[in-house]
Amino acid sequence: MSIHTTAVGRRTFLAITPGLVCAPAVLARHSPSRPSPTDVSGDFPRHSFDEAREVVGRSHFDAEGIEKIVSARPALAKASIDWGFGDWESALGAASHTGRRAIAEILIAHGARPDLFTHAMLGHVDVVRAACESDPRLRSARGPHGFTLAHHARVGGDEAELVREYLAQFPDADTLAQEIAIPDSERERFVGKYAFGSGDNDRLIVSVSSRERIQVDRPGAPTPRELRWQGGGVFTAMGAQSVRIIFEPPEGPASSLVVHDPDPIVRAERL
Repeated sequence: MSIHTTAVGRRTFLAITPGLVCAPAVLARHSPSRPSPTDVSGDFPRHSFDEAREVVGRSHFDAEGIEKIVSARPALAKASIDWGFGDWESALGAASHTGRRAIAEILIAHGARPDLFTHAMLGHVDVVRAACESDPRLRSARGPHGFTLAHHARVGGDEAELVREYLAQFPDADTLAQEIAIPDSERERFVGKYAFGSGDNDRLIVSVSSRERIQVDRPGAPTPRELRWQGGGVFTAMGAQSVRIIFEPPEGPASSLVVHDPDPIVRAERL
């Protein structure tokens, strides 16, 4: 797998999280106005999923849009989403792994909580050094979508040069999740619909992504989730390395899949 070493643009972000559409209508709702009963979300008093997705999505590329949203509603600066299988991403995490310093600064100014990945992108070498020396396991920690600490320092540009130099002495600071390139002949044996219940929504749809990886979707989910092939019928979830998706049998056309997290939690039979 290749890893981005420059700030990620809007088009690249949409490839990372396919299916995400940032709705202008959601952004427009953040203009001050007197609410009517029909404006109250069914999620209230929690922020709605659409609002969280809007903020996290725009935090990859849209400083002007983020400034407008969080200036009107500062609490949304802390928005987070689980894209699937526990691949959690906050608005600040999105800005951090794409190298969007200006967006990160806007979010922090409105209450977002920076983590070690944000400090690496911003070039705060003293913070990174202190954390990694306190607990060396943090050097190999991974952020949203599995991006490493060193990746965040790379997309931080010149301001993060000292962080890059510090992390360069530790090979485990840039260790990617294992992935084997899946050949064309292997992909089709997994593709199909799998049922884990009797409802119309009790389905997992396995297909091939635009990046030629196997991906899993569910009707109504915000976006399909790409999987990393480990060989045979075993995959790990993008951004959630502890989650395994195992297709059975290990050879030939799959008849079922089991999601392990790490114990088996869902079994679905191929339709």
